[in-house]
Amino acid sequence: MSRPTTKIRIFIADDHPIVRQGLRRIVEADPGMVISGEADAAATLLAGLETAATDLVLLDVSMPGGLFIETLKELRTRHPTIRVLALSVHPEDEWAVRALRAGASGYLTKDHSPDQLLEAIRRVYRGGKYVSPTLAEQLAKQLDAGGQRPPHELLSDREFEVMRRLGSGLTVSQIAGELALSAKTVSTYRTRILEKMAVATNADLVRYAARYGLIA
Repeated sequence: MSRPTTKIRIFIADDHPIVRQGLRRIVEADPGMVISGEADAAATLLAGLETAATDLVLLDVSMPGGLFIETLKELRTRHPTIRVLALSVHPEDEWAVRALRAGASGYLTKDHSPDQLLEAIRRVYRGGKYVSPTLAEQLAKQLDAGGQRPPHELLSDREFEVMRRLGSGLTVSQIAGELALSAKTVSTYRTRILEKMAVATNADLVRYAARYGLIA
């Protein structure tokens, strides 16, 4: 008698109901996968993983309720055996490397096909890493160029979060509210960001963010 095939248990974390529904349909159409839970915010995700047996999390980069990198690191600390595949509408060169460094096993933009998503899930579940051929080529070019990187990649994760919001035109007070920081702290980050990126004003950051597709 053959042993039953183990299904990959997947937890979906995305704040858009339509996106969650689409992901659920794609996953449930594959006989080797099953949904273990869903969440629409960081706190709901972390709470859900305490009780839902899960192998892999599909984690939206822009989900509310916590900074993406901090949520990812907290998830990996609490559940080191659960693998994470980051999903995003943002360009790969914005978040992919940061996500991989923080513990994600793969990064996929939402304009990829359902078949590519399923392939990424299987590869990550087996212990591999997943990046698109386009990103792999970009990383190879960076190595060939002697490791030269654009200024925003030199920012810390928190500085990067603040820079993206400044680049979107938010004020210091608005950013402080979104990130649960004091306005003074955000102003300090702003000073560091301007210095590291060799620009003088918020308007310079807006232009830079538009150029690299970093709008929050």
